[in-house]
Amino acid sequence: MEILWVLMAAIMIGAVLGPFLLRRRGGIRQVAPGSPDAADPANYGFARQEELDIRMPGPDHDLLDVLDVVQQSQSWKAASQLLVGTEVHGEVRWQRVQAFAGAASLELKERPGGVSDQPGGQWLRVWRAEAPKDAGGAAVHAEFLVQQAWRSSQPGTDEFRIILEEAKAACAQAALLSPGDPVPYIIELSIARGLAYPREEFEQLWLKILDRAPAHMGAHLAALHYWCEKWHGSRELAADFTEAAAARAPKGSLLSALPLFAVYEHMPEVNLVRGFYESEVVRKAMEGALYAVHSARPDDPMLAHVRHLLVYFLVRSERWAEAMNQLMHVDGHIGALPWTESLDPAADYAVYRALAVAGYEANGGSPATLSH
Repeated sequence: MEILWVLMAAIMIGAVLGPFLLRRRGGIRQVAPGSPDAADPANYGFARQEELDIRMPGPDHDLLDVLDVVQQSQSWKAASQLLVGTEVHGEVRWQRVQAFAGAASLELKERPGGVSDQPGGQWLRVWRAEAPKDAGGAAVHAEFLVQQAWRSSQPGTDEFRIILEEAKAACAQAALLSPGDPVPYIIELSIARGLAYPREEFEQLWLKILDRAPAHMGAHLAALHYWCEKWHGSRELAADFTEAAAARAPKGSLLSALPLFAVYEHMPEVNLVRGFYESEVVRKAMEGALYAVHSARPDDPMLAHVRHLLVYFLVRSERWAEAMNQLMHVDGHIGALPWTESLDPAADYAVYRALAVAGYEANGGSPATLSH
């Protein structure tokens, strides 16, 4: 089956496999579009590629409604009210802060402003000016600066450092406005990575987060980057960090899935060998993530993040039925790893979804046999 991955790599450059895959017991091959034998994701109720929402890993209807109001009215008040009503120590607050900051950052990129028009994201600047003691606005502003640094400048440049130093000051201000809130410190994790905090300083920052939200999955994912080989750690340090967190994970926590994220962060850029995905390290990490998914609350806001990464590894491992099970839970929203690292997240996701469908049907599966 290794040849399948070579074929997939070639097709991913320009097109999605879905309409071209034949379902046949024991094998998968290309057929003409429209063939009655072609595996069709639509038969499973999956969203069309152009309908996939790349903004979030899963639905948050309150957030989307407020974002629409903010962007249409250019008023910050609905965003402030939503954050005031969002539990401080939970994952949702962190996700919503990221979403508001990201919306303002993208608006600014699309409308940088000029002599005759205002720049995009003006509502965030007005928010900070009119409500300087609003803790939610302070956190969104700090995250906005972090996203601007990573999007608009290159790590290591003076511009990058200047923006992150400003973001660090903004995090400190946000922390003063909401002393028990872990979010300002979680935001600072990205600053620590960009400014190359010494390990002792990073660990002091991490202890502040553990004091406030010891089982915060989003914080652990943000901290993992620092310990990765491509930043300030190593494969071994990243594995130690994630395995320690998984070992102390409370019942029902998704922290048991962290080692799979460490595996993903240290994968070679091109790996089409099936044996890698059957190795003990990968298999153990996948089983930990599957256990975490099965034991987590159905409404855990980080659950979709784990499911999306599982889709990637399950398809690579040719565990088609298990991949289909994860797809049934997450399809429609794809704002998560690994898709967000692609230049075209919807196309990459659609490739893996089409492969899962084709592999599932090649082994006798059908919409009627898939559990919902």
